[in-house]
Amino acid sequence: MDSGTDRVASQLRMQRRRSKQRVIPRVAEVVIDSIGARGDGIAHLEGRPLYVPFSQAGDRLRVRLEAPRGEGLAARIVEVLAPGAGRVAPPCPQFGECGGCALQHIADGLYAEWKVAQLRTALARRGLAELPLQPLVRVPPGTRRRAAMVAERTGGSVRLGFHARASHRVVDATGCLVLSPALMQLLPRLRDVLPSLLSEGERIDITATAAETGVDLLLSGRRPPALAQREALARLATGAALARVTWLAAGTPGEPIVLHRAAQMTFAGIRVDLPPGAFLQPTAEGESALVRAVVEAMRECRRVADLYSGVGTFTFPLARNASVHAVEGDADAAGALAAAGRRAMLGARVTAEQRDLAHDPLTVEELTRFDGVVFDPPRAGAKTQSEILARSSVAAVVAVSCDPATFARDARILVDGGYRMLSVTPIDQFLWSPHLEAVAVFQR
Repeated sequence: MDSGTDRVASQLRMQRRRSKQRVIPRVAEVVIDSIGARGDGIAHLEGRPLYVPFSQAGDRLRVRLEAPRGEGLAARIVEVLAPGAGRVAPPCPQFGECGGCALQHIADGLYAEWKVAQLRTALARRGLAELPLQPLVRVPPGTRRRAAMVAERTGGSVRLGFHARASHRVVDATGCLVLSPALMQLLPRLRDVLPSLLSEGERIDITATAAETGVDLLLSGRRPPALAQREALARLATGAALARVTWLAAGTPGEPIVLHRAAQMTFAGIRVDLPPGAFLQPTAEGESALVRAVVEAMRECRRVADLYSGVGTFTFPLARNASVHAVEGDADAAGALAAAGRRAMLGARVTAEQRDLAHDPLTVEELTRFDGVVFDPPRAGAKTQSEILARSSVAAVVAVSCDPATFARDARILVDGGYRMLSVTPIDQFLWSPHLEAVAVFQR
């Protein structure tokens, strides 16, 4: 058979295969079966999962199918034909357009149950279904003290807010039920100054942190600000009583534009100067719940390692009853923690080390110095460090996590290494989002 005949035969076989495949329509009617880990409703069509944001279990919907997502397809709601039980009117008028919240349309009791179920399911997948799960700790609306926003200028107008769901499009946040009053009061003032900062087609990332001494503002753009922009930021800082304004241009260290006073937070009576953009627990209420759980779990320990310590959220409360060695990958955060310890004359009671624990974890030998370890890693978790802890003799471990899946993986590693998980407490300080904090106590 020559090459031309081969090509024709191959085309015929492909056509026959395609004719046997069922064509999935662009618009379909579906019923939502459940809500997945990202907060999207899940339906099925022609044997494939559909992921539908802003839907509720039991919803009968007309949806438009969009891009592939994993083994299924993303979809968006065209019409709610019949609402599922527990669907409610969202309190924010921008819900469904702004991607900051995913779950305002679910009755509060069902929402809380779903949050706990995410942690329970993640643990069950790792064979830890029978372990103790404490009641959900709730954080009220209007308490988020740190926010990452985006501002852009297009068509002569400025938008300031959050990305739309699964999109780079900026939704102008005219109001937000999650942000603290300090951050909400900043938005109109910031919106007024943005035309002076942005050229047509330009956007900047904005991190605003409500520190105890005033709002700390970090702006990240492609280029350093010109004189007129610096003057506009100075006026903003004065009018809004900001503590500090820092500009981070691509490829350069952050440059302080305005410094009225240090951006500070207090942990167990110790004042810490925050580096620009420093990590901080998103709410004071959530931080308090985490600190209480960590300190209680470490009450019998006298030599503690605080891993992924940040600027000392747990370090200084723990130092009231123990000597604490704080280890943090970010050099500025580790330096701020160490400086605060020196100012408070804590001496050897608090030591700090800058170290990338993901690539250079504490060894089994190094861990022999401690009878307690606390770790609070980013969403990727602490797999390598957990594997080493599982081989160590450390008596007590507290794991803090903002991702149920990686938390369950690390918990399984510790349990397989001989630890008993005494308790797990879910903390909902990421209100109306699919994210969930958890704190767990392990002992040998």
